[in-house]
This record gives sequence, structure tokens and C-alpha cells, in this order.
Amino acid sequence: METEKFKLIDIFYGIVIPIILVLLVFFLAIYINPSGTKAMIGNTSVIAVILTQGFAQMIVLGIPLILGLLWNKWAGGAAGFIMGGMYYVASAGLYTGYYNGAGNYNFFGDMSMLGYLVLAVIIGYMAGALNNKSTNFMRMLGAGLTSAIIVATIQAYLNYTVSLAPSLKMNHNMWASNQYLFPGLYGFVLQFIPSIALGVIVPILAKVMIWYGLQPMRH
Repeated sequence: METEKFKLIDIFYGIVIPIILVLLVFFLAIYINPSGTKAMIGNTSVIAVILTQGFAQMIVLGIPLILGLLWNKWAGGAAGFIMGGMYYVASAGLYTGYYNGAGNYNFFGDMSMLGYLVLAVIIGYMAGALNNKSTNFMRMLGAGLTSAIIVATIQAYLNYTVSLAPSLKMNHNMWASNQYLFPGLYGFVLQFIPSIALGVIVPILAKVMIWYGLQPMRH
């Protein structure tokens, strides 16, 4: 079978869009971040946290979410177990080593860390159950937003109540911070904005995949 001939639109999809995405990240990091370019990789930069930790969590939760919307609740839940499990092991290992000199902290037993494994399963299963194989965009959007916000709320509660001392202290300080308009806004932005964005972006992506016939085969 002969491959499709090269067209100018291929340059747009293959070169222009990726460059725009790179420039967008660069623009956010340098010109939107009020702390300056070096703070982009710091712990106190909102943009840095969203583009690193927030983006990583969006990927971990986004894959089971999109499979739940496009396929079914079982596929979403299974993908969540795999993605959440990898994120849990990697994050728990990282923070256990990071705080090794500050005390005997074992983040593998941290309930807030284990929450990422469980909630990745839940978001895929919940989205799949709510959408129930529908291709209607509004239903997909409702399922995506509902599951993403519920998962973010549970994770925020776990972080605030049962996480280990280093994480617990940082979380309390984050929600008590008044560096923005009012206390709590900083915590809301960091813990809920990535999830809300995820609940909107993934249904859009899923709908585009349906348009191009890229959804998984259903039996």
C-alpha cells in the first residue's frame, strides 16, 4: 500500500505545532513567572510546580482518564493501576532518599503517596463508568471534570491530614499562605488547577481521537 504523499499540512503538524509548544513553555517560565528565570526550577515558583510536579501528575492521571473515556471503566482502572503504581514507587523512593538525613521517614508507607496509586485507578474507572462509552463531547467533559475534581479533592485531603511530617508541614503552610489575594488560594492553584485543566484537556483530546478514528477497538 502506497503511503500518503507529503503535504504542506504535514509541516504544520510535524514542525510548527511542536515549536509553538516549546515556545509556550519558555514564555510561561520566563515572562509569566514573576520570580524570574532562575526561580523556574525552584520550590516556591507556582509555574515551576505546575510544569513539573503538576504536569507529571496530569500524565499519570490523564492516561487512565482518556482510556476510561474512550474504552471502558475496566481499561481506565487497569491503566490507573499501572501508572499510579509507577508514580507511587518513583515518588516514594525519591522523597525517602531526599529526607533521609532529616529523619527516619519512609514515604513508601505514606498514605498520601499510596493515594496516587488508588486515585489513578479511581479516575479511570469513574470516568469510564460515568461516560459509559459515549462519544458525546458534553458527557465526556462532564465525566472527565467530575472524576478529576473528586480525585483532586481526595488527594488534597490526604495531603493535609495523613501525609508524613515534612509533606504535612509544607501542605499546611501552602494552604495558610496569604501571598495571593487571600489564604488558601495558593494551595488551591497548586492542587486543583492542574486537575481542572486535566478534566477539560483530556475530553477534548479524546474527541479529536474519535474524529480521526484513533479510539481503541470495542468488542
